[in-house]
Amino acid sequence: MIRNICAIIVFILLTMNAFGQEAESNWNDKKCAVVLTYDDGLNVHIDKVVPVLDVANFKATFYIPGNAATLHDRINDWRSIAENGHELGNHTLFHPCAGKSKGREWVDSNFDMDNYSIAEIVAEIKLANTLLYAIDGKTNRTFAYTCGDMSVGDSSFVHLIEPEFIAARGVSSKMESYGQVEQMDIGAYAVNGESADDLIALVNQAMKEEKLLVFLFHGVGGEHSMNIDEKEHNKLINYLKKNEESIWVSSLSNVAEYLDEFKR
Repeated sequence: MIRNICAIIVFILLTMNAFGQEAESNWNDKKCAVVLTYDDGLNVHIDKVVPVLDVANFKATFYIPGNAATLHDRINDWRSIAENGHELGNHTLFHPCAGKSKGREWVDSNFDMDNYSIAEIVAEIKLANTLLYAIDGKTNRTFAYTCGDMSVGDSSFVHLIEPEFIAARGVSSKMESYGQVEQMDIGAYAVNGESADDLIALVNQAMKEEKLLVFLFHGVGGEHSMNIDEKEHNKLINYLKKNEESIWVSSLSNVAEYLDEFKR
């Protein structure tokens, strides 16, 4: 009798533990998380993307360099976008990228990260945070590495900017499981000419594997050499909306805060 009681107790404890692990694997009680990120602060983001996201009640992250023309010309639009719950992410002041060392002949020599020091890139990133704070008044923010560059020469600056951000997005095409997200190098799938079906296939994979999926957009219907057709983009948004019971669509800052909360 005692052995039977002990066996029952052990079974109950194991079952409760299994349920607890299953709950912890959920993304805000959904099967997966999808983050939509848009780089370089383009007019199409304000005019074409935000209205579609707002209709769907989805929040996204917009990575805006300090020298983006829209930041000068349409700062009030960006302020309203932030007030509506979207994230204005840090993308440096001048969008520097390693040029000659990476074979990028198109990089402006004035903003070639090969010519930067560690102190200069860190100072630029911190000042970009100050600029964005002046626009939206927010302190929790994520960063996107310009061109995916995480070092000056052989010296990484990731550890130096980590205290400034709750997460950072890289450019590696990878999905990550709950509890295994490398928050200062979150993977992302760069979009350039793919169809909605291509992107939806990635969403379905994320749902099946219960992972975090981040999309990296630039142009949407134009304005950038890396571009997705506007109709294809909107088909993706519609698919996410139809499946929102299973998919958590939110900004990267919201997802990072969620991950931080469950680490405590």
